[in-house]
Amino acid sequence: MEYVQSTACYVMVEAGSRYESAEHQGAAHFVEHMLFCGTPRRSSVRALTGEVDAIGGLFNAATGKEATRYYVKVASEYARQGLDVLADMIRNSLFDPGEVEREKGVIVEELRAKFDAPSDYVDEYFEWLIYGDSPMGRLRICTEETVTAATRETLVDFVDRMYEPSRLIVGIAGRHDESLIAAVEELFGDLEGERAPGPDPIPPTNGRRVMLDTKAVDQAHLCLGMRTYPIGHPDEYVVELLSTILGGGMSSRLTEEITMQRGLAYSIYSVAAAHTDVGSMFAQSGVNVDKVDDAIGAIVAEFRRIAEEPVGADELEKARNYMKGRFAFSIETPQGLIRTALYDEVLEGAAREPEAVLAVMDAVTAGDIQRVAQDILGGGLYLSIIGPFEDAESFEHLISS
Repeated sequence: MEYVQSTACYVMVEAGSRYESAEHQGAAHFVEHMLFCGTPRRSSVRALTGEVDAIGGLFNAATGKEATRYYVKVASEYARQGLDVLADMIRNSLFDPGEVEREKGVIVEELRAKFDAPSDYVDEYFEWLIYGDSPMGRLRICTEETVTAATRETLVDFVDRMYEPSRLIVGIAGRHDESLIAAVEELFGDLEGERAPGPDPIPPTNGRRVMLDTKAVDQAHLCLGMRTYPIGHPDEYVVELLSTILGGGMSSRLTEEITMQRGLAYSIYSVAAAHTDVGSMFAQSGVNVDKVDDAIGAIVAEFRRIAEEPVGADELEKARNYMKGRFAFSIETPQGLIRTALYDEVLEGAAREPEAVLAVMDAVTAGDIQRVAQDILGGGLYLSIIGPFEDAESFEHLISS
């Protein structure tokens, strides 16, 4: 991307929370923290992060269900140095026992901050509903019990098992030359290790349709949705477009009905989340506790309507343009472009050209939308809700008809 002045260097590892046991829940996220805590060459958090700050870089990481990403974005003249920092932390982190104990406190506070904001975790309750007590259904971050019980050996074992060459991909985007590609080979080319087994398949759900967290809050938070399809499914982008029609943008169906017409919520949006072997779509919102039944009923009605009535040509084209625009925006920066490509590479086995993605979006028809809506609704609806309520069963009739 010769028109930019920066370079984004990413390392994506096919090692997320679904590769953990229940006993070691949160290990992937804990490892992410520890990789910022020092190496023999950069012996502390301050030394590691300070070096990136000194060259004006951005430096961060994130742990997901199936992959963890580490990145540094710098002015292109410092790209080699930024890449060296990434390689050093991934290959040579010390996992100092004292730092492990200190970082436990940091993660516990991160967990507590998360649970102070219902909108930050109601979606994870939804995942527990549809994926059950499996690594895909458990909290990505940890529990206080598992993070407190973690040891240096637990974390080092996770790295030794999962951070091996076939699961690790380096990505570069922005302004750079061939010398930086050569540096990738120099810094990572001698990695060794054998591929660990893949994750266990996701079991059937436990039969529950409603997950209620009784909490004294002024606003109820909810996720309402269904199971869909995995990454790579022929209808993956049909689900994306269906989700956009329902809850993408200020003129979407759910925003129009729930906020503008009924005044039940400040905002509402829809999410389509696909993984390598499972997927989901859900609407998320915070609503007045006294009107939560009305909101649930209205959301369900919109789900039913899109399955029963074909989407009009104008609405379909508007939603398609919205989705294509957001995709274009997401890849116009070096970090956005390489992040998208790496997720494709890690989770699907090959990065797709943007033109190919746009072509698939263009091919979706109104008939596809209705067909898929009918199919995924056939599996039933699931509701996670946080609010001052006592009886989960009182919500079941709202989503069962």
